[in-house]
Amino acid sequence: MPLTLFFSSVSGSLELKKNQDRIFFVLESKKIPFEAVDISQNPEDKDLMRKRAGNPKALPPQLCNGDIYCGDITAFENAIEMEQLEEFLKL
Repeated sequence: MPLTLFFSSVSGSLELKKNQDRIFFVLESKKIPFEAVDISQNPEDKDLMRKRAGNPKALPPQLCNGDIYCGDITAFENAIEMEQLEEFLKL
Protein backbone atom coordinates (compact mmCIF):
# COMPACT_ATOMS: atom_id res chain seq x y z
CA MET A 1 0.00 0.00 0.00
CA PRO A 2 1.26 3.49 -0.74
CA LEU A 3 2.52 5.78 1.98
CA THR A 4 0.43 8.96 2.16
CA LEU A 5 1.54 12.29 3.61
CA PHE A 6 -1.37 14.59 4.32
CA PHE A 7 -0.16 18.20 4.29
CA SER A 8 -1.45 21.71 3.68
CA SER A 9 0.01 24.14 1.16
CA VAL A 10 -1.93 26.94 2.84
CA SER A 11 -1.05 27.74 6.43
CA GLY A 12 -0.24 30.76 8.52
CA SER A 13 1.77 28.62 10.91
CA LEU A 14 5.54 28.63 10.43
CA GLU A 15 5.83 25.61 12.75
CA LEU A 16 3.39 23.57 10.63
CA LYS A 17 5.33 24.47 7.48
CA LYS A 18 8.64 23.47 9.10
CA ASN A 19 7.17 20.15 10.28
CA GLN A 20 5.86 19.37 6.81
CA ASP A 21 9.17 20.30 5.19
CA ARG A 22 10.98 18.04 7.67
CA ILE A 23 8.87 15.03 6.70
CA PHE A 24 9.23 15.75 2.97
CA PHE A 25 13.02 16.05 3.40
CA VAL A 26 13.40 12.82 5.38
CA LEU A 27 11.20 10.74 3.08
CA GLU A 28 12.89 12.08 -0.06
CA SER A 29 16.41 11.71 1.34
CA LYS A 30 15.73 8.09 2.29
CA LYS A 31 14.10 7.51 -1.11
CA ILE A 32 10.87 6.33 0.49
CA PRO A 33 8.09 6.60 -2.09
CA PHE A 34 5.00 8.47 -0.93
CA GLU A 35 1.96 10.31 -2.17
CA ALA A 36 1.52 13.89 -0.96
CA VAL A 37 -2.13 14.86 -0.46
CA ASP A 38 -2.81 18.59 -0.04
CA ILE A 39 -5.84 18.84 2.26
CA SER A 40 -6.27 22.55 1.46
CA GLN A 41 -7.31 21.68 -2.09
CA ASN A 42 -10.13 19.28 -1.23
CA PRO A 43 -12.23 19.18 1.96
CA GLU A 44 -12.83 15.45 1.42
CA ASP A 45 -9.09 14.83 1.79
CA LYS A 46 -9.11 16.71 5.12
CA ASP A 47 -12.05 14.59 6.30
CA LEU A 48 -10.23 11.42 5.21
CA MET A 49 -7.07 12.47 7.07
CA ARG A 50 -9.03 13.13 10.25
CA LYS A 51 -10.96 9.87 9.93
CA ARG A 52 -7.75 7.85 9.56
CA ALA A 53 -6.13 9.72 12.44
CA GLY A 54 -9.18 9.02 14.61
CA ASN A 55 -9.26 12.68 15.61
CA PRO A 56 -11.87 15.14 14.25
CA LYS A 57 -9.48 18.04 14.94
CA ALA A 58 -6.23 16.51 13.61
CA LEU A 59 -3.95 18.94 11.79
CA PRO A 60 -1.38 18.16 9.12
CA PRO A 61 1.12 16.71 8.68
CA GLN A 62 -0.24 13.19 9.17
CA LEU A 63 1.13 9.94 7.74
CA CYS A 64 -0.75 6.81 6.68
CA ASN A 65 0.23 3.61 4.96
CA GLY A 66 -2.82 2.72 2.91
CA ASP A 67 -5.74 2.77 5.33
CA ILE A 68 -3.46 2.29 8.34
CA TYR A 69 -2.69 5.40 10.37
CA CYS A 70 1.01 5.83 11.18
CA GLY A 71 1.11 9.09 13.15
CA ASP A 72 1.83 12.79 13.29
CA ILE A 73 5.05 14.84 13.40
CA THR A 74 5.72 13.98 17.06
CA ALA A 75 5.48 10.24 16.42
CA PHE A 76 7.56 10.68 13.24
CA GLU A 77 10.36 12.45 15.13
CA ASN A 78 10.26 9.83 17.89
CA ALA A 79 10.58 7.04 15.30
CA ILE A 80 13.63 8.74 13.78
CA GLU A 81 15.22 9.21 17.19
CA MET A 82 14.61 5.55 18.09
CA GLU A 83 15.83 4.42 14.63
CA GLN A 84 12.46 2.82 13.94
CA LEU A 85 11.26 4.87 10.97
CA GLU A 86 10.49 1.87 8.75
CA GLU A 87 8.47 0.20 11.52
CA PHE A 88 6.64 3.48 12.18
CA LEU A 89 5.78 3.83 8.49
CA LYS A 90 4.77 0.14 8.37
CA LEU A 91 7.07 -0.53 5.43
